Amino acid sequence: MSTAPHYKKPDPFTAHVFNPAVSLLTRSGVSVLGSRILEVPGRKSGLPRRNPVNLLTIGGVDYLVAPRGETEWVRNVRANGMRATLILGRRHQKYLLTELPPAERPAILRPYLKRWKWEVGQFFDGVGPDASDEQLAGIADRHPVFRLTAVS
Repeated sequence: MSTAPHYKKPDPFTAHVFNPAVSLLTRSGVSVLGSRILEVPGRKSGLPRRNPVNLLTIGGVDYLVAPRGETEWVRNVRANGMRATLILGRRHQKYLLTELPPAERPAILRPYLKRWKWEVGQFFDGVGPDASDEQLAGIADRHPVFRLTAVS
């Protein structure tokens, strides 16, 4: 198995049409199936970086999944002391993020894929919500998952 970080670049439609449209709606206060804007300072520039993300809530606990792997937002969150802000319209909520170890990720990846496979399935190498536990465990190390705790 490769030790290089896993990253899948979005296709042109996702990068130039879908993500900007979801971002515009979310910034306007319209959540698209749980969408939020993740804001975190860039690790080099320190300037705010914003990315659309899918907020998943299970049993009252919020999670973020990085479907494309070791993305810039994942690296920025880690460099920022695991802190970030989620934005929906004018509402800004700060969070402390806890990265789950790969062994705990399949329990979050399954419901994430169940809800958003139509949008992010291309990044999971054919593994979907109906995959076996072993298949989910086999991809878990390539998709960071974070538990969110709201802070004031």
